[in-house]
Amino acid sequence: MKEALLIILAYFIGSIPTALIISNKFFGIDIRDYGSGNMGATNMFRVLGARFGLIVMVLDILKGMLAVGLFYFLPFYLTNELYRTNFMIGLGLAAVIGHIFPIFAGFKGGKGVATLLGMVIAVQPVVAVACVSVFVLVLYLTRYVSLSSILGAIMMPVSVLWIWNEKELIYRVFALLVAFLVIITHQKNIGRIIKGVENRIPIFKHRDKRKESHQAS
Repeated sequence: MKEALLIILAYFIGSIPTALIISNKFFGIDIRDYGSGNMGATNMFRVLGARFGLIVMVLDILKGMLAVGLFYFLPFYLTNELYRTNFMIGLGLAAVIGHIFPIFAGFKGGKGVATLLGMVIAVQPVVAVACVSVFVLVLYLTRYVSLSSILGAIMMPVSVLWIWNEKELIYRVFALLVAFLVIITHQKNIGRIIKGVENRIPIFKHRDKRKESHQAS
């Protein structure tokens, strides 16, 4: 019973519409009416710039971490690693579902990548570092947040199944589930990338200017 209540609370935490709150408070708009129509950090980057995109990204990551941390309210999970891991994953997934289908925003949210990252940081911080490294590298090279998110998510099962060769079944299933969830929620982005019409976010402009100057010379 207590577990169920905490999972519901995790869903409510994930449902906090950070992008909607910030876009409305500072710009008087509903971010879902612009760009891709998603209520997430990527669309904030695209529509309102890097500053507000970064703020939303950090807050959404914290939602995932906070939701996973709810297990501390039940002392039983402090001493049983296997049960704790299962419960942490359940709490994190509830928060991700809350972000994608937020009760506080008409069940129309974002794609859950930042909240999912927060969940992974809380459950498997070393693997999270590997995923973030791939994300940042791909973002620097392409400025496609969607492609960076997809490849960063794919890095998770690569890390868990092959690099660290994790034996625990729950971790292996979790890693595959993360990659599957991110790919499914980015199907439209994958189509736009293939067609060459996916939007790039306005960061690393200094790199682009250096490239243009080099090509001009």
